[in-house]
Amino acid sequence: MLKKRDIALWAILMVFVLEFHTYSAQNISRNNFPKGFVFGTASSAYQFEGAVKEDGRGPTIWDKFSHSFGKVLDFSNGDVAVDQYHKYPEDIQLMKDMGMDAYRFSIAWTRIFPNGSGEINQAGVDHYNKLINALLANGIQPYVTLYHWDLPQALEDKYNGWLSPQIIKDFAIYAETCFQKFGDRVKNWITINEPHTVAIQGFDVGLQAPGRCSILLKIFCRAGNSATEPYIVTHNLLLAHASVVDIYKRKYNPIQHGSIGISLDTFWYEPLTNSKDDIEATQRAIEFNLDWYLEPIMLGRYPSSMVNRVGSRLPKFSPAESALVKGSYDFIGINHYTTWYASKNKTNIIGVLLNDSLADSGAITLPFKGLTPIAERASSIWLYIVPQGIRSLMNYIKQKYGNPLIIITENGMDDSNNALVSRQDALKDTKRIKYHNEYLTNLLAAIKEDGCNVKGYFVWSLMDNWEWAAGFSSRFGLYYVDYKDNLKRYPKNSVNWFKNFLGSA
Repeated sequence: MLKKRDIALWAILMVFVLEFHTYSAQNISRNNFPKGFVFGTASSAYQFEGAVKEDGRGPTIWDKFSHSFGKVLDFSNGDVAVDQYHKYPEDIQLMKDMGMDAYRFSIAWTRIFPNGSGEINQAGVDHYNKLINALLANGIQPYVTLYHWDLPQALEDKYNGWLSPQIIKDFAIYAETCFQKFGDRVKNWITINEPHTVAIQGFDVGLQAPGRCSILLKIFCRAGNSATEPYIVTHNLLLAHASVVDIYKRKYNPIQHGSIGISLDTFWYEPLTNSKDDIEATQRAIEFNLDWYLEPIMLGRYPSSMVNRVGSRLPKFSPAESALVKGSYDFIGINHYTTWYASKNKTNIIGVLLNDSLADSGAITLPFKGLTPIAERASSIWLYIVPQGIRSLMNYIKQKYGNPLIIITENGMDDSNNALVSRQDALKDTKRIKYHNEYLTNLLAAIKEDGCNVKGYFVWSLMDNWEWAAGFSSRFGLYYVDYKDNLKRYPKNSVNWFKNFLGSA
C-alpha cells in the first residue's frame, strides 16, 4: 500500500509529465477572469526613480555596485533611471489610460532611513505620500514592496548586511515605519522581492550587488563564500520577512485591514527525459529554487532534499523561528518568466569546479535539449517563451501546499535595445503581445479548469527601465522610453492590446 507521502510525491511528479497544451489566446479579456482579479504593472525604486542624491536619499549597495567598473553590461547606472521620482504624475496617467487596477512599486529604504536606521528622513516620507495619494486619486491601488534589492550601503559597511542577523531588527524597524506612515492607504504589502535572486546573484555567483562569491578562485569577487553565504543570507531574509509579517498582523492589520506577502522568483522546470533520474532531478531543481523559500513559509522547515544534501551548511530554524516563519503570509507573490529543462548531474564536474550552492541540487538546468532550445527566446539569454510553464507552476503550488492565495507579481519579456532599430519599429512589439496573450491564457486555464487560487497579475514592466546588470540594454516595458530625448514615453502596440484586454479602449 502506498503511504500518504508517496501519494503526495506522485501527485507532484505528475505535474511534470502531464502534457498541458499552450492554450491559444483568442478573444480573452479581463471579464474571463474571476471578479475582483487585479491587473497591474510593476516596478522597483532603483530601476525607475533616479534622483539618487535628492531629498536626503542615502547610498545603497546598487549605487556602489553599478558604479564599479565592469559590473553592468553597458557601463550605465541607475542615477537617473527613467526619472519616475519626478515624472510619476505622467506615469500614473499612463497606467490609468490602460485601465490598470494597481501599481506595484518599491520604497527605497534609504529615502526613509538614509543610513538604514536612526533618524527618519521626512522628505522621503513626503515623496511616497504624494505618490500614494496620486495613485489613489486616479483609482489605482498601490502594492508596496518594502525591499527590492537596494540595501542601505551603511548597513553593508556596518555588518555585511544580509549576512548578519542584525539586519532582521533594522529591517523590522524600517518596515514598521512604513506601516505607520503609509498603512492607512496602502492595503497590500510585499516584504521582500526575489530572495532567491538576492542569495544566488548577490552571494553565490556575484553578478549582482553586493557582488560576493568564491567561485573560480575569486576571479570575479573580492570576498565571499559561495558554498555557505547563500544559505546564511536566505535564512536571514526569511526571518526578516516573518518578523515583519508578525508585526503587521499583530499591530497594524487589526486597524488598517490590509494584506501582506512576499514575492518569490521561480523558473518552472521540465525533465529533460522521462527517466526517473531526470524527474527526481527536476523535483530537486524546483526545491532549490522555489521550495527553499516557500516550504519554510508554508510548513516551517526547509525541504528535506536540501537538509540532506547541504548538511551543516544549511542553517536550522529553532522551534520559535519555525513557528514564526510558518504561515507568515496572506498571499504568495510569484515572479515567473520562463521554463528550462532539468536533468541529473551525473558527473558533478560543475560542483567540483564551482563549489557553490548551485551545485548542491545535483541537477543541471539548461534551456536546451541537445542544441534545440526549449522555445523561442526573448532578448535576455535566460528568457525563453514557454507559456504552459505558468500553468504547471500554479498546479505544483496548489498540489503541494494546499492551494494558497497567489498573485503573479511579475511576468513579462524583453526586446533588445538595438541602436539599429528605429523607435517606430520598436513600438511594434508583436512578440510581447503574443507572450502576454499566451501566458494569461494558460494562467486562466489554471484558474478556471484546474482551480488554482490566483487573484492578480502584474506586468513587468510599465516601461523600459534600468535592468540591473543588463543596464539599459534590455527593454521590458509596455511603454518605450527614449533615452536620447528627455526620457519621453511612447506606447508600444502592447499598450493598445492591454487597453482592449482591460476594456478601456
